[in-house]
Amino acid sequence: MTHAPPSAGTREWLGLAVLALPTLLIAMDMTVLHLAVPALTADLAPSGAQLLWIIDVYGFLVAGLLVTMGALGDRIGRRRLLLVGATAFALASVLAAFSTSAEMLIVTRALLGVAGATLMPSTLSLIRVMFEDAAQRRAAIGVWMTCFMVGTAIGPLAGGVLLNSFWWGSVFLLGVPVMVLLLAVGPFLLPEQRDRGAGRLDLISASLSLVAILLVVGGLKALAEDGLGWPQLAASTAGVALAIVFVRRQRGLADPLLDPRLFRVPAFSVSVTAQFLAIFAMSGVQLLGAQYLQLVLGLSPLQAGLWTVPSVLASTAGTLLVPVITRHARPAPVMATGLALAGIGGLVLASIDTAGLSIYVLGFMLIGLGLGPTMTLATDQIIGAAPARRVGAASAISETGGELGGALGIAVLGSLGGVVYRSAIADGLPAGLPASAADPARETLGGAVASAGLLSGDEAAAMLEAARTAFVDGLRVVATTSSVIIIGVAVLVGALLRRSTASAAPALEPKASEAVEREPDPA
Repeated sequence: MTHAPPSAGTREWLGLAVLALPTLLIAMDMTVLHLAVPALTADLAPSGAQLLWIIDVYGFLVAGLLVTMGALGDRIGRRRLLLVGATAFALASVLAAFSTSAEMLIVTRALLGVAGATLMPSTLSLIRVMFEDAAQRRAAIGVWMTCFMVGTAIGPLAGGVLLNSFWWGSVFLLGVPVMVLLLAVGPFLLPEQRDRGAGRLDLISASLSLVAILLVVGGLKALAEDGLGWPQLAASTAGVALAIVFVRRQRGLADPLLDPRLFRVPAFSVSVTAQFLAIFAMSGVQLLGAQYLQLVLGLSPLQAGLWTVPSVLASTAGTLLVPVITRHARPAPVMATGLALAGIGGLVLASIDTAGLSIYVLGFMLIGLGLGPTMTLATDQIIGAAPARRVGAASAISETGGELGGALGIAVLGSLGGVVYRSAIADGLPAGLPASAADPARETLGGAVASAGLLSGDEAAAMLEAARTAFVDGLRVVATTSSVIIIGVAVLVGALLRRSTASAAPALEPKASEAVEREPDPA
């Protein structure tokens, strides 16, 4: 006889509110620093290389350590890891805020990345533990996903508000009260659970995972910024080779850091693939879209941020409707429909011109409305397909796939937009421009905007019109390509997940001697 899973009560929903706070904060921390760069540059005077490390080291270490931290949480306890990470995050935030040199800020940003990597898989795996009922779990993941999306959107806005009144370090102090609250109430609202049959963490596997992801993400980021070159290809290729070594090693371990058998479960493997490809397809569009608002339409950063709010609201609405929709439909058709809707949004963007704010807003609202429920259900399928003893590692795979998809999409599709731009502008620039203005304009739209001040009014207007038209041509090609990919993923999901359910394969269930231990709650 099959027993219905227990329903979550008031304590679990309050616990979800606690888990939502670090999720919101981590997303904000990805973008909040960008507006502070001019101020901290004036104060700390970092070199060009140091400034890149200040900006990038946080995201690099988050991506590189997710798998290791997810597996560590399975072994020592997800709540324990979350609280340790929250403590480290709060301390590192204070150190970052009061950094007195570029070197100190790089180190503290690295510490923030290590601490941040403990938080994301811990929050998601605790949701799996707290919400055993499938419908409630989807609602909880929807809230978790919404917090992440909202945090990404409001990061620059929150940073702008703080920087209007305080020094650049204030952007780091946003996290301190959040982490203090988590440390105060987390032990009483969040359950503890770990796999008491798990072996020791394999340090060789952890090192392989870290170095492989750092090389892949770093190589792809350099490819997007500097174009195709041997260093970028060498880094990415070496990262892929180490990833293959990592996977082979997992197959031979009695207690692997990442169990390759998870990918035999269709709900898991197809959802991971769909999530990766969807983020890959849309990250390039989002990159060019952000530039479109500022460099083509001439909006300020704050105005550009405000015009992204409709897409965030649409995505939030779609995400929060998931529990209602899935009462009447299986996850596979809902995911496929959402992907198809996002594809239509991309096709709308493919019709944009140099004065297309309304088309921009409509296209991204459709993308948000489609991807919100799709990403929520994909995440639910991923953690639902993993047995309880492996849920931390499964959560980390979901987030690592998203990081890699975003980096690859920016590198590949961003480069595609650049190729179209350079081809379109080659014959579009007015004759007689000085090389000091024409050469930067031939490379990027940003170069054209920066060089416009060197020209007379008519020359500047003609050059900017040609550059903006060429950029829009690139945006159209990228939007069309992304739409084709997304619609292809929709077909894939609809076909392969039609009869699949998010339940762990029998071979992955723990033996009696490997039971998952739930520790007593504090009195």
